[in-house]
Amino acid sequence: MYAKSQALPETIKVQSDNGSLRLQFSTKYNPIFGGKRKHQGLGMKDTPENQQKAIAIAWRIEGDLQHPDWQQLFDPTFAKYGLKSKYAAELKLAAPIPEPEPEITVGQMWEDYLEWKRPQLQPTTFETIFCGTYTNIIKGLHWNHSKHEFIDNGSEIYSLSLSDNNLVQRISQQTASVRNKVRVEAELSQAFSRLQSLGKTKLTVNPFATISRNVEDKADKYKSTITATGDVKEWWETDDNNDTSEENDRRAFTREERDIIIKAFYESSSRRHRQVAPLVEFLFLTGCRSGEGFALRWQDIFIGRDKNYVRFSKSYNGRLKNTQVTKTGEIRLFKIYPKLENLLLKIKPVDAKSTDLVFINTQGNSYNTNTFGDLWQEARCGTKGKVYRYPGIVRQLADEGKISCYLSPYHTRHTFITLMAQAGTDLLLLATACGNSIEVIQKHYLGVNVAANFPDI
Repeated sequence: MYAKSQALPETIKVQSDNGSLRLQFSTKYNPIFGGKRKHQGLGMKDTPENQQKAIAIAWRIEGDLQHPDWQQLFDPTFAKYGLKSKYAAELKLAAPIPEPEPEITVGQMWEDYLEWKRPQLQPTTFETIFCGTYTNIIKGLHWNHSKHEFIDNGSEIYSLSLSDNNLVQRISQQTASVRNKVRVEAELSQAFSRLQSLGKTKLTVNPFATISRNVEDKADKYKSTITATGDVKEWWETDDNNDTSEENDRRAFTREERDIIIKAFYESSSRRHRQVAPLVEFLFLTGCRSGEGFALRWQDIFIGRDKNYVRFSKSYNGRLKNTQVTKTGEIRLFKIYPKLENLLLKIKPVDAKSTDLVFINTQGNSYNTNTFGDLWQEARCGTKGKVYRYPGIVRQLADEGKISCYLSPYHTRHTFITLMAQAGTDLLLLATACGNSIEVIQKHYLGVNVAANFPDI
């Protein structure tokens, strides 16, 4: 039996063999010891005092072997270290000690992880969140709205080795939201665990693991931030983007604000805004996700005695330029009610084919997140280093004080669910129609009416 190895020197350990001490050399030294694992007896009994002497010898030998001129410094007879070896004549010092393989970089690990993760995710999520948001954080890229381009924020970890001690610290220095930084750390932690299971790293400690961390830092959640353009953005304000924070921010327009927005689109002097007005109204009246509205065709609309519903089975992604399944992967049947029926009958062309899109832009093409966002929030174009902004309908209404605040297009969904839930709509019907759960509606939508009061009874 051997005593438990002491790992003070990194590549040479002191062991006890039948009451006597010996040195065990790392396998990296096999080439200079005839290709075999080397053990060297010390001729000392296993006592606490001798163990200290043995450790000192091990340190000295390791120092010579690790030195660039090790072939001149290392004594294969061990006489230099006060020892003698009967194997000295067999040693082949011509073979160099192999250098340890460098640890792979975060970027190499991440790219390998992305290929493994791809088939597990919806294409939209994979492209926008993993290849977009998360990869940009890892590469230290930040979108500069004034320059309309990505800029390096000086905190990238993509090119750093996994053994670098500053990985988590550099992520914390990023300009991304606390939520996204925590999510990136979680994905990197999973990627490292996978790397370990494949035996592709020698590290034993996960550099991205945290003992405990809330998804949101409560101290930072309610802080206002300053955008790249110098504007102050409060914690509740959300940009019109693809991040899931839009779904988590469940504020809603009031019924009056909803009607003001719809009317403003229909009465706009811009043809493009008038053209998109039916889509805006449809989103408010169904609570469907924008991509589901973009992909809707007349063959998905059933109006009649036997069938009276809208079928949501697809979603259009403008970035990938493809039509895919809905976010939850389910087909939903949405019951048509009078106001929605009037809208659909009003906008349906007489010669409409079943395969025609329900909502098209002025060029006859499908809407996407960018083109719809331009009309809702603002359009931007640049020339000669200048960026020109053209406020969208909802942004302009908020700036003019005609509605309480600006909310992104996703809040048409929150508005529908909120108004329906507070009006006493059957929660099971509402949850099924919107692809939600009763628990989510009860928790997040029935308690957002800040004007509600207890009755005086």
